[in-house]
Amino acid sequence: MIRNIILPGALDDVTSCLVKMPETRDGHTMTLVDDVIRLQKNQDLLEEEEKKMIVKKMMRQIQEEPLDSLSSSTRRQAMETLTQLSHTKPNLSVRERVELVNTCVQSVFSLPSVQAMQEKDEAKAEAIQTLYHQTLDALQTLLIALFIEDPTPAGLKSILEPLGPWMNSGKAHERARAVNSNVSVLNHTLLTLPFFMSSSFPALGLLLGRLLLRIGDPEEEIGREALDGITILYTILELQKRSRDKEDTNKMELYESNKRFLGPYNPVSPCQNILRVIAEFGDFLGPQQVKDLLLTALEGLKGGSETGGKDSGEMMQLASEVTLSSVLEWYRHRVLEVIPEIMQGIYTQLSFIQEPRAREVALLPVSLLASSFMTEVVVALLMCPLPLDSNGAEMWRQLILRKPSCDVRDLLDLLLTSLKEKPVTKKGRASIVPLAAASGLCELLSVNSCVGRVRRIYPQLLLALLIQVHYHIGLNLPGRIPPPSKDMENDAQNLPFVPVRWIVRVVKTLLLKMGCSYEATFLEDQGGWELMGQAENHHRAVSLLARAMVQYSCQELCRILYLLIPLLERGDEKHKITATAFFVELLQMEQARRIPEEYSLGRMVEGLSHRDPIMKVLSIRGLVILAHRSEKMAKVQALLPSMVKGLRSVDGMLVVDAAHNLKTIFKGQGWKLTDSSVYVEMLQILLPHFSDSREDVRISCINLYGKVVQKLREPRTQAMEEQLIGTLVPLLLIMQDGNPKVVQKCLKTLFRCSCFMAWELPKRAYSRKSWDNQQQTVAKICKYLVNTHRDSALTFLNQSLEYTKNSQASLRKSSVMFIGSLVPCMDSIMTEDRLNEVKATVENLRHDPEASVCIYAAQAQEHILSSCWRNSWPLPHGDSWVCDPATTHRWNPSCENLPTSHQRRSWIMQALGSWKMSLKQ
Repeated sequence: MIRNIILPGALDDVTSCLVKMPETRDGHTMTLVDDVIRLQKNQDLLEEEEKKMIVKKMMRQIQEEPLDSLSSSTRRQAMETLTQLSHTKPNLSVRERVELVNTCVQSVFSLPSVQAMQEKDEAKAEAIQTLYHQTLDALQTLLIALFIEDPTPAGLKSILEPLGPWMNSGKAHERARAVNSNVSVLNHTLLTLPFFMSSSFPALGLLLGRLLLRIGDPEEEIGREALDGITILYTILELQKRSRDKEDTNKMELYESNKRFLGPYNPVSPCQNILRVIAEFGDFLGPQQVKDLLLTALEGLKGGSETGGKDSGEMMQLASEVTLSSVLEWYRHRVLEVIPEIMQGIYTQLSFIQEPRAREVALLPVSLLASSFMTEVVVALLMCPLPLDSNGAEMWRQLILRKPSCDVRDLLDLLLTSLKEKPVTKKGRASIVPLAAASGLCELLSVNSCVGRVRRIYPQLLLALLIQVHYHIGLNLPGRIPPPSKDMENDAQNLPFVPVRWIVRVVKTLLLKMGCSYEATFLEDQGGWELMGQAENHHRAVSLLARAMVQYSCQELCRILYLLIPLLERGDEKHKITATAFFVELLQMEQARRIPEEYSLGRMVEGLSHRDPIMKVLSIRGLVILAHRSEKMAKVQALLPSMVKGLRSVDGMLVVDAAHNLKTIFKGQGWKLTDSSVYVEMLQILLPHFSDSREDVRISCINLYGKVVQKLREPRTQAMEEQLIGTLVPLLLIMQDGNPKVVQKCLKTLFRCSCFMAWELPKRAYSRKSWDNQQQTVAKICKYLVNTHRDSALTFLNQSLEYTKNSQASLRKSSVMFIGSLVPCMDSIMTEDRLNEVKATVENLRHDPEASVCIYAAQAQEHILSSCWRNSWPLPHGDSWVCDPATTHRWNPSCENLPTSHQRRSWIMQALGSWKMSLKQ
């Protein structure tokens, strides 16, 4: 550690100060005396840590002094000691110096006024006044000493910055102490001029702003002293300027000249002084200084009137307003590069300003700056934290509510440009700009005078917002979005902020403001607003909205229609899907007939081969709408095979949507199908969705299947028969679903298939009753199927094995029951490989989490094994179900190798035991 020799004189001064201090309760002072005397006697070196230790002990001594009275000189003597220590090396760091200043300022400035302390102890009134002035002098001497320790602009800032909050105190005596201390340090700076104060001096705007506000202080003495401090500051800056020009100047003469130039102080109208000062300081104010000056002026609006009285609050508001408006009038052109910082500062300060008139004053810079630099102001406002609270919302509205307001047309164009941006940058980073633009638009829509201007670009705004909804589904945005706050202007239920919901809300607001209340209500009734924020349903919500606008004859539809045509080819998949979903519904309009065929029918035909299934389904919807025109009907019907083929491997819900649309073509006038392959292919597409996990998909696909079967005509082709025979097992198994709606649709479809194929199924095949305890019914159905459709028996087995993997327990149960009755009917058809597959499947089902599945799996095992013995089938090698007949009929103490019929425990108990073991695992 570097050591620095203490000057003997300085060490003597420290010692004498410490000796004068009275003994304290914990002996701090005597300990400090001992430390310093030890260093003095040994002529030791004062290490950095030793100095810090002494400073901290002195700070603790000051902190222990009472804040409601001044009864001893301990506080003063401690600061005198710290003043002497400041002459020693090493110097304190900036952080340590700020902490020391804060401690001493807090201890002195928090004291009651001298008058209050004198009234409390009238006997010591004169002593209290003397001690108070000594203490304040000691503080100011310490501040000057600390500045001398680091005579730089940064050093001066570290001394003056802690005084700032006290200059805006609601108590006059605290403001007076802060102003007096500021002026004291500035006066010393003028006398010594230890550094070159350039226009980039970091605290210039801050210091000037605080002193300017105090010129308008209700207390005349404070205002007068603040103006004197500004005169000193102006003189310092003038001296530095003349020093650069190598001009010799008398400091005091220059000070007196400036005092006459900037003054005299006008107690009747102090704002005249403020205006004069701001006008004359122009040569020394750069962008950062102007920014600091503006933000400092807002400090006078933070509710000081609550403690200083109504008149005091009004005077402070007036001083702030004059400062803000005059600074922007004179120096607005200098702040272009710092506009984001100004907007951020205003946003932060508004949280502390509650009085309505004060908030109006605080928002003045927003409209004043926007009138000259609208783009920069809007870009800065887009960075406000989301969701917008009342402060951010008010800043947006300020753009057009206050004069001078910005050009609303240009403002809306800027927001539209931001709404056209993708919320994900080319580097894959999420961007908050589109969401922020949507939030800003929502606030502007709340201003009635803006609504008329919005109509000009209403179609563009609507489509841009709908596309942004699609972009924001499931998007994780940057960390500028805070958790919900009490002030959050969100839903009435104060739900957590979800970006996509917020943009949906803006879409709804835009519709209502544009007079589309019927359309908004239609979407509400259809659940469209909820669907709009879901990835799988966004296109459905957009289609619903477009359909509603067509139904209610929205006046803007023609503009939207012609705007959409070029949009269909732009952007990425989400962009195209949203635009296409809106466009296809507008094809219902009479005006759409004027669109060239290449942009209507041509685009829809191209969509049939698109790689995105949603685009295929939307194209089918568009073609179906076009088919309502007589001149397009034949062309659309010719495309029917391509439409149906495009639905292979498509999600069940999309298949349902497309199938519902295709029904209108099947029912169309003049529709004659010469080739039944289209119907067969449609049936092939619908069948896999019978077991979809979504109930509405299952019901719709089964119902549509039956309706397509009704369309089939004689003669029956082999493809038809194979398809309908392949439907038997799925329908029979799904009828055990337990859902009445599903069962009803299955019965209808099964009946239609039977009628067309002339089947004579057992009567109980059409029963709604469950197969539980109806094994004979299942056996009769299986026997009929194998006897009637022997060539398809293995297909039936494969289908039932596939259903054992279904997520629905009811289908696993019905499939294993079916297998248990089907396999015994297949005698010579069954191969060893097939039997092994059946055995493995049923064995797995014995460990199913559902107890009923386990039970019926065990029963199926018994039926299949009994059938094997009865029919003398080739038994699978190594089968744990089956044992050597030579050992099965002689005594064996172990029941594991016995046939099921010879075991002591029933198959039900075995199944339950197996199920319990699987649960434990």
